[in-house]
Amino acid sequence: MMEMSERLVLLLPEIIMLAGAIVVSVLGLSRGSVLRGAVPLATMATLAAALIATVLVHDPERAAAAGLPLPMLGLYGRALVASIGLLLVAVTIGSVDRRLEEAFAKGLAPFDPIRVLGGEFHAFLLFSLAGAMLVTVASDLIWLFLAIELSSLPTYIMVATSRGSRRAQEAAVKYFFLGAMSTAIMLYGFAMLYGAAGSLELLQIQAAFLGGAGETPIAVLGVLMVVIGLCFKITAVPMHFYAPDVYEGASVPVTAFLSFVPKATGMFVLMSILAAVGWSADLDSPSLPPNIEAVLWMIAALTMTLGNLGALLQRSVKRMMAYSSIAHSGYMLVGIVAGPAFGGYDAVLLYLLVYGVTNVAVFGAIASIERRGQEIDSFDDLAGLRIRHPWAAAMLALGAGSLIGMPPLLGFWGKLDLFVAGLGAGQTELVVLMAVNSAVSAWYYLRLAGPPTIAPAGPQADSIERVPSRWPLVTAVAAGFGLFLLPLVLDPISKAASVAGPPPIAAAEEAASTSAPIDPAG
Repeated sequence: MMEMSERLVLLLPEIIMLAGAIVVSVLGLSRGSVLRGAVPLATMATLAAALIATVLVHDPERAAAAGLPLPMLGLYGRALVASIGLLLVAVTIGSVDRRLEEAFAKGLAPFDPIRVLGGEFHAFLLFSLAGAMLVTVASDLIWLFLAIELSSLPTYIMVATSRGSRRAQEAAVKYFFLGAMSTAIMLYGFAMLYGAAGSLELLQIQAAFLGGAGETPIAVLGVLMVVIGLCFKITAVPMHFYAPDVYEGASVPVTAFLSFVPKATGMFVLMSILAAVGWSADLDSPSLPPNIEAVLWMIAALTMTLGNLGALLQRSVKRMMAYSSIAHSGYMLVGIVAGPAFGGYDAVLLYLLVYGVTNVAVFGAIASIERRGQEIDSFDDLAGLRIRHPWAAAMLALGAGSLIGMPPLLGFWGKLDLFVAGLGAGQTELVVLMAVNSAVSAWYYLRLAGPPTIAPAGPQADSIERVPSRWPLVTAVAAGFGLFLLPLVLDPISKAASVAGPPPIAAAEEAASTSAPIDPAG
């Protein structure tokens, strides 16, 4: 009973998130416009409460007792998801049900609770964020799978309802069916891991793999299928091709959400699975089987290369950012290949923060402007943006500079950490390829920064207006300041990321010995 109560205390942030989702869904159905308008603020309050609860309840003793392969990942990971989630919610303010709420306010249409989507949208957003947080405290494969699905399924609906267009619905259908295929592949991989290790518990799987179970063909194939399935979540080769269409079809705030939350979820799961099957913090410990490491190497190399090449050919800002997202997944996989013993996991966790803040600056700036009620999605339309919208232009330039990795912006320190981890692990060729790809990416990122800040105004520049809500621009500016200020507190952030890595083998074996294995025969 004591163990169960401790588990529930550890899950207090997610309980708060699920309760908040119920509250905002009810508020969204209210006839009062004030209550409906309070939905985003209630969502942000829920995330703030979950963030505070994470700091209060996630301590080393409680996490170790829960049988987690990465005991302190939940502290860093959940705090990261809640913090970036706060910014992402702020970017959405004023976009959901905007036309419908204007019609209600002017008396052009009677209130209809079936037509309003604000409550449901923000409830699904909280569900997805709760799933991303739950994967960091998953102790077995069933829990891990359910948390992944809780994070993924709401995003399909968010894409479909984000815009009243067929393009959004088409993007949602593509996203759903490809997501279902990747989930089937990943689930089959989980079944193979269970067959190889004889347990669903991640610590018991780790103990079995240390005992030689990882050398069997079923174990290797199971890990490979899990990795391939997770490639969909992180937009990595060979499951990357859906991203441009989905990013373009969704609204800008939802695209910003998709660029971070599924990627963070997939990276957390990948780190947990690889920690359970081989990677540890010991320099002299057994590593991953060579064929698994080789597959991860190839996925990283192809992902960053194909992502950057695809981005070079785009004229749509959102499609370019989709290919950029693919490339950055490849960069993060360099840290995964480097492994936790050389700081690879720490570098990935830091880079997730870098990428989340930078994307909020870029997408917040794009979400803050429009032309006759339509989104701006062409590089040509951004020309001369500084004249009428200087803050939006400045945030696009800062975001582009951080994505390139220009010092002293936050993106520079994130890429530097990945370089150091890769070189320390002896992955020189992969690091060189990452450096070359980063140089290539400067071309299309400068296309995002140059036209708004230095190019002469285009013929349609005067028709670009600021959206009624100031929240997207305020959020973009806050994230832009973060690109300058967060490097000043990089040491404590890096220390928090390093603590989130796997414990030494001896500690993991001791934890596994206290966790009862599951008999595969029932």
